[in-house]
Amino acid sequence: MKRSIAIALAALAATASGALAQETFKATVGQRGNWDTAMFEIGTRAGIFQKHGIAVEVLYTQGSGETLQPVITGAVDFGVAVGVAGALGAYIKGAPIKIIGAQATGAADYWYARADSIIKTLADTKDKTIAYSTNGSSTHSIVLAFIRQYGLTAKPTATGGTTATLTAVMTGQVDVGWSSPPFGLKEIAEGKIRIIARGNDAPAVRNTTVRLVVANADALAKRPDAFAKLMRAYRETVEFMYSSDEALKLYAAFAGISEATARRVRDEFFPKSILIPDEIKGLEASMEAAIASRAIAAPLTPAQVADLIKIPPK
Repeated sequence: MKRSIAIALAALAATASGALAQETFKATVGQRGNWDTAMFEIGTRAGIFQKHGIAVEVLYTQGSGETLQPVITGAVDFGVAVGVAGALGAYIKGAPIKIIGAQATGAADYWYARADSIIKTLADTKDKTIAYSTNGSSTHSIVLAFIRQYGLTAKPTATGGTTATLTAVMTGQVDVGWSSPPFGLKEIAEGKIRIIARGNDAPAVRNTTVRLVVANADALAKRPDAFAKLMRAYRETVEFMYSSDEALKLYAAFAGISEATARRVRDEFFPKSILIPDEIKGLEASMEAAIASRAIAAPLTPAQVADLIKIPPK
């Protein structure tokens, strides 16, 4: 598994008031540099997590499968940007996990082809390969939704992260790639690739939670108050990300992009509604999609849903 580790700044250091962080978490987070998974970097750099007595050590992954497995084994306390189908499938198989928040409702991900490709829309993907990150990921579910909606004969292909996917597209290993802003915007501006579809083009994706925050069940049971503080800091960081230009500066520095690009990523691709963690929307449709992809055999019962979803209250 290819992984890069980033330790959140000041995670184990004193807060501005001199008080040490009281609770330390380990987390896997999908796709380093995405706006919607940057809350730990932004919130820590802004001092929000420290204020709540929280420090988060982050291990970045290439997709949902890599994010979820360490949560299941207890190697980390929680994972961010876990695909719904993957989480449901793991839970049904007895994995010790709980959903503690929605990470993304709707999708800013987009699919693209090389500028010189004959592919202009999804309708042109007959017998072509179309990328997603990892099995059970939200991009996997979105690709399957495209195929069902448009009756496509495209071949879903796991390509990992955005960088590896771009390489695969540019070298002809895959016909249609996937990405999430800010990744690929430079290549679009340079005329190297063009967007052929966005995640929200699939009705099954709009207003549906596609990625989750998932905790190890044992860790949650042992530290419920700490997880409640974690989610309070998470919520406050989301509010900060949409109410302050300072958040754009912090994100631009973290992602290595200009502030103008950071603003475009937030304002054009990521409405605030995507990041609100307090409700899992469209779960019935998600279960139907998970059945279609064979992640689960039948819908979860109301008792199972209640057992699985444990979002700490505001």
